[in-house]
Amino acid sequence: MNYKKKAILNQKRRWRIRKKVNGTAERPRLAVHFSGKHVYAQCIDDTAGRTLVFLSSLDKELREKSLKGNLDGAREVASRLCEKAKAAGITRVVFDRSGRRYHGRVKLFADSAREAGLEF
Repeated sequence: MNYKKKAILNQKRRWRIRKKVNGTAERPRLAVHFSGKHVYAQCIDDTAGRTLVFLSSLDKELREKSLKGNLDGAREVASRLCEKAKAAGITRVVFDRSGRRYHGRVKLFADSAREAGLEF
């Protein structure tokens, strides 16, 4: 399978998930993205089209820990994002795994977010 076809299939999977997963002001969408080197997560209000809370492993405090896009990075970003979300008044979210299987880093991120107090 060539790279272009794989990318198209991944995008179709993301669109299929996004048809069903929408964030509101009361229950924003928690979108997580893993690149080869970093972890990105944000809480999004889709009705207003605004990002409410954003955090990545490139954040100044997390950069000092030299986190990567691995399991440790996923765990740390999830717990820090939950702290910021609670400060912003967010306790319930809808989880958007961005087309990835609920396994490995994605599952660890979700479990860490639940342990930190977010309700899915």
